Amino acid sequence: MDGLQARTADAREIAPGIYVWPGIQEEFSTHNHGHIANTGFIVGSERVAVIDTGSSYREGLALRKMIREITQLPIGYVILTHMHPDHTLGAAAFRQDDPVFIGHEHLGDALARRQSTYLNRMKQILGDIAEGTQMVFPSQGVSVDQVKRLDLGGRSLHLQAYPTAHTNNDLSVYDDKTGTLWLSDLLFVERVPVVDGSLLGWLKVIQKLSKQACVAVSSDDVKNRSTAIETEVKGQCGKVKRIVPGHGSVTAQWQSALAAQQRYLEIIAADIRTIIKKGGTITQAVESVGREEKDNWLLFNEFHGRNVTAVFAELEWE
Repeated sequence: MDGLQARTADAREIAPGIYVWPGIQEEFSTHNHGHIANTGFIVGSERVAVIDTGSSYREGLALRKMIREITQLPIGYVILTHMHPDHTLGAAAFRQDDPVFIGHEHLGDALARRQSTYLNRMKQILGDIAEGTQMVFPSQGVSVDQVKRLDLGGRSLHLQAYPTAHTNNDLSVYDDKTGTLWLSDLLFVERVPVVDGSLLGWLKVIQKLSKQACVAVSSDDVKNRSTAIETEVKGQCGKVKRIVPGHGSVTAQWQSALAAQQRYLEIIAADIRTIIKKGGTITQAVESVGREEKDNWLLFNEFHGRNVTAVFAELEWE
């Protein structure tokens, strides 16, 4: 765990009480110990909430050690923003704290379906680094018609679950004390976005996020609300000052970051629709769609073709 512990020095306080441990903009490897996603935690006056836990038990332990170097307050919540292993597979390190594990209402099912695949993949790639890694399932879920409030003491977190976008189980976290919106993989900065849900659904979410300037907040769970991003919510609207993406730098220029991601996804959609209209094949799409975007994104070669394949299958029957 020495390599991971050394990298905890890279963690920084981006706003009072909000700590982000930036992921390395690479694919999984033993060199980076699987630490490729942004993880972190938020400290209240009474308890701590962890947001995503990394790709292994060891990474989770390193994150927990980081927390304990800053505060001895109890870890009350572990929030898993979506199913992907770089965000969820460190959760077992926090079982000793007996927190509430919380995620999107569809997260548990998604993890159950992918449990063997994710655990085996991490073992194959990370080897001994993955030792002790186990899947942890959420004990509470947030439905897409809720804004769920978590009280940390002196600050509240507002959790919003989304319709299918990056995945079918995306969750954001808004801190009302600092105006920080943790979008996780609903936003990729610098690194090419990965489509593992619905491109069309993701574009709808991005468009709503981009047009609004605040996040719906509540003194209690809010029912029957399609999105937490609204212009007016009867005065209960928190300003967004910065966004934490799932990969890439924390940014106050969040609307431009969303615009770059939207442009990439719209280019893919437009190019694929043209190929489908002409009777072209998925192979032709992979070879030609969106190639002009290559220099704009890290890990383009690793993930772009996969995106084209997924989106072709989605748009073929629209």
